[in-house]
Amino acid sequence: MKLNERHLMQLAAVLDAGGVSEGAAMLGLTQPAVSRSLAMLEARVGEALFLKGRRPLQATPLGFQLAAQGRTIITASRKASDAVQGFMKGTKGIVRVGGVPFFMDAMISRMIGEFQKLEPDVTVQQSYMNLPEMVAALESNQIDLGIVPIGVLDLGPGFEFTEILPGRNVVACRPDHPLLRNRRLRAHDLTSFPWVAPLPGSPLMSDLQMILMSIGMSDLNVRYSGGSLMSVINFLAETDALAVLPFSVVFAQRKENRVTVLPYEIPQPSRSLGILRRVGGPRSPAAERFAGHVTTAFENLKHIIKRHENAVIWGR
Repeated sequence: MKLNERHLMQLAAVLDAGGVSEGAAMLGLTQPAVSRSLAMLEARVGEALFLKGRRPLQATPLGFQLAAQGRTIITASRKASDAVQGFMKGTKGIVRVGGVPFFMDAMISRMIGEFQKLEPDVTVQQSYMNLPEMVAALESNQIDLGIVPIGVLDLGPGFEFTEILPGRNVVACRPDHPLLRNRRLRAHDLTSFPWVAPLPGSPLMSDLQMILMSIGMSDLNVRYSGGSLMSVINFLAETDALAVLPFSVVFAQRKENRVTVLPYEIPQPSRSLGILRRVGGPRSPAAERFAGHVTTAFENLKHIIKRHENAVIWGR
């Protein structure tokens, strides 16, 4: 026997409110309309749903069971309405974000945590990827947005890029590195120490090649490669090794005092960190809300990072 779900909802509302008029008002319906629905429901099941002569209205055993199902439907309906409203506002849902490892670990992961405090009903799914994998993931709708450093590169009309931080690289080392005692750093000073190689596929690899050319070297003494950001920081903190890192990544580690900037000017890439999206694809309100949070966070950080950069006495 198939019953009309709306009739069950109205039965539950009437019993919870104690009367037909009160239940109708609760649902935003008229009293005659609810009365007709209850009469149709009683005719359908062939049994009385209310005990006669009781005020407020009381259910028969069958009416009690059907009202329980009606309450379940009401609860599910309200949850569905809340889900729709939350999705449209971007306060509920899933954000799928891909990003380059070092930036994700140093800065974006913290912003994800801050965003989660503001929007606890949004789930963030993060993936590590460089630009080629990111473009493919956006095209196949596997991620909603990517956070990646991009230079002068035309990805075509199918993508849009929003800059959130200008690019700047530095040579990083431990705070008590011997080179920090030099009054004036020269190119050959950098070749006297071991280096950390960037992750394969990272744009930092091409940046390291630019540094090599600028100091007249064809190769460096690479002693460590393939590590995560934390493992690179740990390696630098325990050795005299050097590494090329984004300035903002070193800035994000400043409170730990395990890595610092070697004040030597190196060639800078024409590249900015930003948010990459696919044009014309489905937009997730939660993802757009997250993108706005990241953009605002970097807008607030830009000035602090710039002051920190200006405090470094750069040499060459």
